[in-house]
Amino acid sequence: MVVVLSGVFTAERLGVLAELSNPATLPAKLVSLGAWGYLAFVLAYACLQPFGLPGMLFVMVAPLVWPWPIAFGLSMTGTMAASVVGFSFARFVARDFVSKRIPQRFRKYDDALAKRAFVTVFFLRLILWMPPLLHAFFGVSKVRFWTHFWGSFLGYLLPIFLVSYFGQRVFTVLKGVPTPVWGGVALTLAFVLGGVFLVRRTRTRRAEAAARGTAK
Repeated sequence: MVVVLSGVFTAERLGVLAELSNPATLPAKLVSLGAWGYLAFVLAYACLQPFGLPGMLFVMVAPLVWPWPIAFGLSMTGTMAASVVGFSFARFVARDFVSKRIPQRFRKYDDALAKRAFVTVFFLRLILWMPPLLHAFFGVSKVRFWTHFWGSFLGYLLPIFLVSYFGQRVFTVLKGVPTPVWGGVALTLAFVLGGVFLVRRTRTRRAEAAARGTAK
């Protein structure tokens, strides 16, 4: 909590919170701040991401503001700081509160963490990246702090490097995509998601019906 409050206070004193209300000028402001801009980015990332703000937002924005090597370093630093804050909050501050809210889909990894903690942390970070609930899950699990730290660090390296290196190029390409194409992509995605939802709903109902039949 001290880390979070200190980060918010520092961000406010640096004027970052005020600049967030005007996103158009934020990149230029961060660059003009120099090293203070780096600090503001990392502090905002570490304080806001563990509590709900998408980390991908920071990772995608960084290469649009700074050259990719700087963006990569800042994104790694911010991601690790956010992971530590989320992990520590769940383990040392609100363990009981957080433990009740961990989704069942994460609980299935409890046995894997007990047997292969480092490898499990590494692959979950590589695949799922940085959802706040994953920070919390590791915090309430029995995985050791340094196992979580280094497993997360190695798991983040490749995906964050790829986003940092190709982010500006991808953004440039996407800006040139016509609006009708975006509409088609959105419509296709809606159909796919709707189909997945219906299939899962049907399977759930069949499983419930089978369970009721067995109970009788």
